[in-house]
Amino acid sequence: MGREFVDLFDRWAESYDDTVHGVDEEYKEVFLNYNTILQAVADSARGHVIEFGVGTGNLTSVLKAKGLRVTGVEPSGKMRDIAREKHPDVTIHEGDFLSHPAVERGADTYVSTYAFHHLTDEEKKEAANLYFRTLNRGGKVVFADTMFTDDTAKQRMIRRAENHQFYNLAEDLRTEYYTTIPVLSDIFREAGFEVEFTNLNPYVWLMSAVKKHDN
Repeated sequence: MGREFVDLFDRWAESYDDTVHGVDEEYKEVFLNYNTILQAVADSARGHVIEFGVGTGNLTSVLKAKGLRVTGVEPSGKMRDIAREKHPDVTIHEGDFLSHPAVERGADTYVSTYAFHHLTDEEKKEAANLYFRTLNRGGKVVFADTMFTDDTAKQRMIRRAENHQFYNLAEDLRTEYYTTIPVLSDIFREAGFEVEFTNLNPYVWLMSAVKKHDN
């Protein structure tokens, strides 16, 4: 359920904001247009929003600026501490994509940035079915994350990272659970969503999945 990455995010917490704003050259392209990506997610959200992988609370700020009611979910204790300091008015639960206190309360939108790849494809399928059951009628899942058009594109980006001597990035792309758009599309369509994808930078796509009917 992505919990194997908690130690990584505990270590990354203090420097995370610097990374996403382009200080780390190795990951600069991954976070290209970062503020635009956050805004795109917020612009697609409505109603009561549950945000997975709150991190240091950057997306939370944009959601709040739109006047949305936000409930946060974050597995990393150090990330939660930073986010709670930024947003004392927002409830931020300890939890993850599949297990958190707010999951049975109903939501209008589930959102996340740069986090869904911490689930295996099987776990993503479990999550999609859970979201269909717990979203209010007409609810949405709006996730921005690194994904690829197909496996060939993924391998090409790994080689590209290696050619630039970005070996940490290449290893991340190999070992974390980055999926492809066809796989993710099938997962959410089979769960009962209508899905569309929008490219936001060389690595990141925006997935918008709308619950149109009850199974």
